[in-house]
Amino acid sequence: MHVDWSALGKVAAVSLGVTVAVVVVFTFGVLGLSRAEADRAEAGAATAGRALAGLCFLACAAVVAYGIYLIVPQFH
Repeated sequence: MHVDWSALGKVAAVSLGVTVAVVVVFTFGVLGLSRAEADRAEAGAATAGRALAGLCFLACAAVVAYGIYLIVPQFH
């Protein structure tokens, strides 16, 4: 049995990078929601916070959906 350590290292590095990126984007979504809640008096700031949160959560959902697409063979 032969293990391609180079390929395994690449997969581990990409997995770590994507995981950190998704966590950061999700954190920006939570930050947008908290800013929207804090700025309820200003309609423009609250709308911008909700829009930021929506885009961030949509990006996270797209990454999860793409991962499920890659894992489930019936989707190919």
